[in-house]
Amino acid sequence: MEGTQAITKTLSANDSGETGAHQAGILVPKEQDILDFFPPLGTEEKNPRHHLPFYDNTGTRWIFAFIYYNNRFFGGTRNEFRLTRMTPYFKGNNLVAGDELILERDKDGRRLIRYKRSKKAGIGKDGVLRLGSQWKVIEI
Repeated sequence: MEGTQAITKTLSANDSGETGAHQAGILVPKEQDILDFFPPLGTEEKNPRHHLPFYDNTGTRWIFAFIYYNNRFFGGTRNEFRLTRMTPYFKGNNLVAGDELILERDKDGRRLIRYKRSKKAGIGKDGVLRLGSQWKVIEI
């Protein structure tokens, strides 16, 4: 593997748990650039997953689950990728809507996690809360 790969996501209130709603992790879009960051998951088995270790800047190891909820292929309706088991990381770092989550993979394949605080936690100049959900690939 050459260089570092990274993807980012601006957290929504749903992602950070601020709405109090229950959801199964943060939605990962089906964009190939984003999915290429994660190990492949197929349709051969129902709801396949990988448990992935990520390390923060203190060296703390976090285990997140990358899951393909694919029950659409088994008589259900869901067909989505999610990154789950992140609530302890979000709460431990007081992440809120508007903060940017950064997931990286270094040249040795080690997964890293960090974040950037939003200046106003997702509040726009007009005072309206913006629920960001944009993922993107970034060059490092």
